[in-house]
Order: sequence, then C-alpha cells, then structure tokens
Amino acid sequence: MKVSYDRTEDILTIETGEDGILDHAEQVGDFIVHFSQDGRLLLLEILDASEFLAELFKSTLRTPGEKLLMAA
Repeated sequence: MKVSYDRTEDILTIETGEDGILDHAEQVGDFIVHFSQDGRLLLLEILDASEFLAELFKSTLRTPGEKLLMAA
C-alpha cells in the first residue's frame, strides 16, 4: 500500500498495491475509486482531503460514551 498527498490539489491518494491495469473509476462525492477490469480496487483518491482528515480526527477525539457522528 502506498499513500501520498498532493498539497497543491489537496488530494490524498491511496494505492492498494494490487497488480492490475486501471479500467474504470467511479466518483461519489469527494471520493474517486479506480478499479481493475475484474472489479478489484486499485486506487482511491480523496478530494478536499484536508477537510476529510480534519473531520476524521475530530470524530476520534470524542469522550467515552459519545456517539460517532460524521457529516454526510
């Protein structure tokens, strides 16, 4: 697995390390998922990554018993 961050574009990229050729991609909100022809996940891009990571870190800093809330 390889993780990289492009500060200029604010994109976090996660490569799974799976062998394969990128065949198609699907985007849902700020997530772009790239698949091989047989449907294996090869690459994940998170757009506006700084906002996503800030929300992720905030959600992990809750008090015991507090419910986890993530913005949709």
